[in-house]
Amino acid sequence: MKIGLLGGTFNPPHIGHILIAQQILDFTDCEEVWFLPNYGQHPPKSDVASVKDRVSMVGMIHVPKTRISTLEIDNKLDGKTIHLLPYLPKEHEYRFIIGSDWLPKFSVWGNYKELLEKLPFLVFPRYGHPVEPLFEHMSVVTHPALISFDISCTKIRDRVKRGLPIDHFVPPGVGKYIKEHGLYR
Repeated sequence: MKIGLLGGTFNPPHIGHILIAQQILDFTDCEEVWFLPNYGQHPPKSDVASVKDRVSMVGMIHVPKTRISTLEIDNKLDGKTIHLLPYLPKEHEYRFIIGSDWLPKFSVWGNYKELLEKLPFLVFPRYGHPVEPLFEHMSVVTHPALISFDISCTKIRDRVKRGLPIDHFVPPGVGKYIKEHGLYR
């Protein structure tokens, strides 16, 4: 099976993650998308919710042909994608999904050249972020019906801090979870 890996902090998950997953399924040869919340982060950030909270919120995403993979968490990996590769089940073929907002800083990813040789990347166009520079083994997701957007975890957290509603920007239940657990205040 061809799997698209959508990694990240999911701090919190939002409709942009859903839009990416659905359109990867619609416009590429991926048969399934795995949401891959990370365990560690480089550099560590103080405003990142706990692993438990982030996994609980990602669990509220319900899109056919998607699932959560806790491989990074279960193996206490450091967030560097290259370290994930040995843990991926061998019976599948993988592509790693990134937004075009990551392209200008992709060369600082750990072992990025080796990573690109071992794992093809799908680049999802993000509104306001050009799809450049493109590296070898990267392909841009394109289609006339593709919907780009400008939603981010940072903007969602900012809305929470300002006391603004977020329910239309996150999967059902995530807004309530954030409120009940006092996240991002």
